[in-house]
This record gives sequence, structure tokens and C-alpha cells, in this order.
Amino acid sequence: MKIVESPYIYIDGRYERGLALLFGEEILDIATPSELKRLHPDIPTISMRGNGILFPGFVNPHVHLEFSANRSILRYGDFIDWLYSVIECRDILFRKGDEDTMRRACEEMLSSGITTFGAISSNGKDLGVCRETVQKVIYFNEAIGSSAEYAETIFEALVQRVHESRKDAKRYSLTPAVAIHSPYSVHPSLLEKAVGLAREEGMPLTAHFMESSYEREWLDTGRGGFAPFFEKFFGRDEPTMGAEEFLEKFDGYPTLFVHCTHASDTELERMKRGGDYIAHCPRSNRLLGCGRLEIENIEVPITLATDGYSSNYSLNIFDEMRSALMMHCDIDPLSLADRLIASITATGAKSVGSDAGRIEIGAPADMVFVELPEECDDTERLSLDTILHTKEVSKIWIDGEEIALPVGEVH
Repeated sequence: MKIVESPYIYIDGRYERGLALLFGEEILDIATPSELKRLHPDIPTISMRGNGILFPGFVNPHVHLEFSANRSILRYGDFIDWLYSVIECRDILFRKGDEDTMRRACEEMLSSGITTFGAISSNGKDLGVCRETVQKVIYFNEAIGSSAEYAETIFEALVQRVHESRKDAKRYSLTPAVAIHSPYSVHPSLLEKAVGLAREEGMPLTAHFMESSYEREWLDTGRGGFAPFFEKFFGRDEPTMGAEEFLEKFDGYPTLFVHCTHASDTELERMKRGGDYIAHCPRSNRLLGCGRLEIENIEVPITLATDGYSSNYSLNIFDEMRSALMMHCDIDPLSLADRLIASITATGAKSVGSDAGRIEIGAPADMVFVELPEECDDTERLSLDTILHTKEVSKIWIDGEEIALPVGEVH
């Protein structure tokens, strides 16, 4: 056990002064430093000085490690152009994206304080890296395939991948989970079976939904930019299902829906009633020409995610928060900053079924220490100052163990 004291501690959305934590694998007590030292005189104390804040470990609920080799291979600016480039360059990216590349991506996330992340895996080649990383991983085995002929085969492969990711999962701090690629790329029978698998086994569930205007038009009318795409690659001239049919399959099972930049009010209301979450990926949405998620008008709980290098230039969660801060210019920056910090702590953890993301008695001792350049006595500014002036964290604990931060270039 150890005691840690910090100038500020982020507890339940507030910045508290004059407190310290007693922790082992879990947080055991929260009190004044003098009280904890009096009760536990033989326990070593870690004194975090300077202008710093002790946060719960940050959560990045949606990242594609498999595409970590991309820098300037894929085309940005328009979702369809990007999609064509993904298909053209997929083999190159998978070949270049070896375990060392994916390992560096994990280290980059760690440097910015991400202690838990959701890995979207389409082929299982990232499983070894996700097992060996020091972070906790929600391992989303992804179902993709719009052909009725191959739906059963794809599902059987999905079950096998889930089974493989379950082996020694506790020892590896890895949680098996299920991902659905999107309503336009999954056959209804495959969708029903994959969602059913998550329900039966109580696994976290996520799905891309309404990322682009092309998806909206294709699902609603069977026309638009997706029409020639599906005709060329799949010989189809209509979608396999509509948006409503897709969402019905998730009813009664809280799900993390990703992007949702073109979700309708009716769909958002359905998510709200269902206890769902939305993963907001502002830089990915901008680079792929998908528009802005109007978070000021959305009542579904929103978490922040980096997506992968396939549609981003870093996996740094501070970079993502700064972009969100500038993108949502109609929201007061102080209140938006508070919301963004909450989105990568408590809300982010809840969105993937994790018990982390909070500093309270009984919570996992996943914590990060952030140093600010100057002392600030105004707690209303601390979220904003953290986002504006931080690139990396200074110290990390996962399950109470201090983790060595990567040294040098990690991306």
C-alpha cells in the first residue's frame, strides 16, 4: 500500500484540495494527508508537488490499432475517397502495421494518460500486442460482412476470435467484447447473431453508426455516393437494412455507438432511452469530411475517442480534447472543458463497461498525474488549463503499480 498526496485531486467532476489517497490495487481511503499518515504511519507517502492534478486514468474507448502504420497513405477530405483508399491500401497497411508499430501506438496512448482503451479488431492480428500492453484493453472483435451467403461463416469466425481473446483474459487485463462494423456493411442475420452473442455473454458492445452523409443517404434512399461503391465491390443496388432495423437489434442492451454525426433526432432519442453512449471522434470526422457532431444538442452521454491512425494524425487524448475544444465554438470553453475531462474519465469508462475512470473508495487505482505550467487557485479553470497546456502526463499508476512512461519518440 501507498499514500499519494497531490495539490489537486479530481473527484466526481470536482477539483479537491488538501486530500490524499491510500491505495493498493484499489483506492482504499480518501482523507487529509495528516489523517492518513496518522492512521498508517508505516505506509510510504508519495508527495506530488508543483502545480499538478491527480486524475483517474483516461479512457480511449475506440481505436483501430491495425491501421497504425498509416501516415500519408490514405486520402482525406471526403469519406468515399478515403474508403476507396482503405480498400486499395489495406494489404499494405496491414503488412506495414506490424507488432512494433502497434506497440508504439499503445505507448503513445500511455504517454497521454490513457490507461484503458477499446481496440477494434477486424482480424485478431493485434491480440498479441493488446495482451502484452500494460494498459487495460476492451478487445472488440469486429463483425463485418454484408453477404447472406457468408454470414454464418463470418459469425463462426467471430465466435472463434472471441474465444481466442478470452484465453487468460484476466491475466492480460483484457476484456473480450463485440463490435459491429456498421449498418451498411453487416448483413441482418450476422448482425442479429453478433449482438445476440454479446447479450448472452454480457460482453461490451459497440458499433459505427451514421458516420457520413453518404451512409445516411444510402440507408434512407439506396442512392448517393455509396451506390456505385456497393455496385462495384458487392454487386448490390440497395442496402441490406435501414437504420431503424439496425438499431432495433440493440434494444435493451446498452451500446457504444461511434460517430453518429448524421444520426437523426429520433435515433438519438432512441439511444438516450436505451442507456447508450456515443463515442465522439472530432479529428476523424473532420479529416474524412463527415461534419460536426452537434454535442450541444445531444442528451446521450458522450465520450471522446481518437479513432485510429487510419483517420487521425495522433492517438494523444490531449490533442483530441484540444480539437474538440476548438471545433465546438458555440459552447462556453470552461463548461466544454469540464465536459471533455468527464468524457475521458467516468463517462468513457462507463461506455465500455469498465469500473475505472473514477477516484473513489473501491475503484481501481488507475491514476495519472498532470503538471500545469503555473499555479492556479481558480478551480473553474483547471479543466481548460489541463487541456490547453498538457501534452503528456508525468506519472501513471495502473492497479496501484507505477508504470514507467515511454522515453523518446513513441509515434
